[in-house]
Amino acid sequence: MGDFNLALVIVAIVVCILVFIVNVYLLINYQHPDDANQAYFPKFVVVFGLSVAAISILMLPADVANRQACQHAIYNGACNLTLPMKQLWLAIYIVDAILVFFVIPFAMFYYEGDQDKTIAKRLKSAMCWVLVTAIVCALLLGILYGLAGKADFTVRHLSSATTSFPNSFDFNNGQQCIGNGARQCSAYSASASSETTWTMRATFPEYVVALATIVGSVLFTIFGGVGIACLPLGLIFSFIRRPKAVITRSQYIKEATELGKRAKELKKATDALHQEERSGSKGRKWRKNVKAVEKEVLLLEDDVKALEEMYPQGEKAETAWAMTVLGYLAKLILGVLGLIVSVAWVAHIVIYLLIDPPLSSFLNEVFIKLDDIWGLLGTAAFAFFCFYLLLAVIAGAMMIGLRLVFVTIHPMKWGATLMNSFLFNVGLILLCSISVIQFCATAFAYYAQATAAQEIFGHNLQSLRGIKYLYKYNVFQIGFIVLAGLTFVYYAAFGWRRKKPSGRFQLSS
Repeated sequence: MGDFNLALVIVAIVVCILVFIVNVYLLINYQHPDDANQAYFPKFVVVFGLSVAAISILMLPADVANRQACQHAIYNGACNLTLPMKQLWLAIYIVDAILVFFVIPFAMFYYEGDQDKTIAKRLKSAMCWVLVTAIVCALLLGILYGLAGKADFTVRHLSSATTSFPNSFDFNNGQQCIGNGARQCSAYSASASSETTWTMRATFPEYVVALATIVGSVLFTIFGGVGIACLPLGLIFSFIRRPKAVITRSQYIKEATELGKRAKELKKATDALHQEERSGSKGRKWRKNVKAVEKEVLLLEDDVKALEEMYPQGEKAETAWAMTVLGYLAKLILGVLGLIVSVAWVAHIVIYLLIDPPLSSFLNEVFIKLDDIWGLLGTAAFAFFCFYLLLAVIAGAMMIGLRLVFVTIHPMKWGATLMNSFLFNVGLILLCSISVIQFCATAFAYYAQATAAQEIFGHNLQSLRGIKYLYKYNVFQIGFIVLAGLTFVYYAAFGWRRKKPSGRFQLSS
């Protein structure tokens, strides 16, 4: 048993190193050329935040493997080299909360600060914003922990009379206990009035994790519910709306002229906003116009890319068109595979979580059978389903951001992602990763039973005052399913239509 545990520790260290390397690779290839050789602190926060998010997702499979390493031990402490998973869970999520509520906002305020100011003034401004945030969060946490930081457990008080020790034992279905009375133990014959509530105060780290999970669960329910449907359907309908053939040169000139007019209008609007910013009139209308311009720029970039696909130029025009066709075929294949995973997720939530008692353990049984085939196969499938939820969250945030004016969007584009977009998405991933783990620990409770995650996210979290009712009545799961269904209906009704070109862009007055 000791060798297996040592191997588990080695695997955990190797995985952490690989996660760090992959995140550095993503940063280098996604960053905007304007951020090259600068903004080193935001880049460090991005790499560190992505690593924490990825490791937190991988910790649940590690927790399951950690439990299996000690499955033959009489008690968990008998396994000397077992990973201290409960301490690791609390540590990773305290770091997660610090990054989301303090470090990432500081990096964003500093990065988005007025470039005309000195570094000292930008640091001072960012520190003031973070200090205000820290004071507000500390007050809220302190008040909530003092008033409601207790867990209520429902227990049953059992008692029975004493009897002489018998010379022989004869137990069966009708005779379950010693004695000649009701022939049933107190656990069976106890009245409903024997139930009582046992109250204990939760530890402060566990309460911080619980509140962060609630905040993340709200975002996860909205973005994840929308994204679980729009992620695969967006790829499939992108294939349906694909360009069927190369357009003529005259068509290309006409479309390019229209795009040029839109670009000039956006340039004029951007200059007007810069002028307002310099004059100091940065009110609500100004921020609304900035978001509108950002979304219009994204739509313009998409239209330019679509035009380039329909009319490839240069010596390798035929090769570019062939790659475009293959790219849309790849989207179709990934969309179909993603749709299968999304349907499996929705079906599992309904079958295992919403119906009481569950009709089947479904994906839990799948993971267990995959583990029987090869030790890490079920663990890998389990990690994939958890990561898929994070991808759904990002897809849902993008879809909602493009359609709602009050939601700021931060797209991730290969070779064209600014650091503020990086930081925003890392914060969203970190905040939702807590909820993804809690959601997976609940959805796959049979596969992840007797783990440290079950203890933190199952028993303690779902017994906290006020919070427990959200889980008792499956509020988040029901909201997730409803939003997924509405998004599916939306795509079925409108997803196949081609996007109409937007009219002339004007700032709101």
